[in-house]
Amino acid sequence: MVCGGFACSKNCLCALNLLYTLVSLLLIGIAAWGIGFGLISSLRVVSVVIAVGIFLFLIALVGLIGAMKHHQVSLFFYMIILLLVFIVQFSVSCACLALNEGQQAQLLEVGWNNTASARDDIQRNLNCCGFRSFNQNDTCPASCMESSSFCQPCAPIIGRYAGEVLRFVGGIGLFFSFTEILGVWLTYRYRNQKDPRANPSAFL
Repeated sequence: MVCGGFACSKNCLCALNLLYTLVSLLLIGIAAWGIGFGLISSLRVVSVVIAVGIFLFLIALVGLIGAMKHHQVSLFFYMIILLLVFIVQFSVSCACLALNEGQQAQLLEVGWNNTASARDDIQRNLNCCGFRSFNQNDTCPASCMESSSFCQPCAPIIGRYAGEVLRFVGGIGLFFSFTEILGVWLTYRYRNQKDPRANPSAFL
């Protein structure tokens, strides 16, 4: 059977959703591993990662059930949700790749000021205190406060990694956004194909 046939469309759609399932479980596992080993103490960050993993898992589950049963309603909602996710993810990925150094610094400073628990993780792991400067009256969990009275600010250290991280995130996001538009196309084609094992006179 050629790849444009019913069986090939079904197998490709199932394989794609199995990939999404593995990615979702990986996200949930990484979040649990990070908080279990004390690498991440911010419940907000962990909650966001776990929520994204659960959302992706549910989407993959709907797509997998729709593909296995050739269920028209499930496939329709799966296609619409996947298209919306593609639009959001493609936009965010392009924004990550398009940010210049000034915009990156501004974005990092906003994030620094709005996440107190993640701020402590960054200071502890990067051994720095404050974003651009540090007030001696504030507390800092970095080890440099114990060994010396001077700790370098975190902004230059974060800035060295920010560009690479944004390019990596943007590249991964673009890759998965193209798999999502592939999933939309496969779902659209699969919905309009007849199941050869079904009643020849029935279409749905």
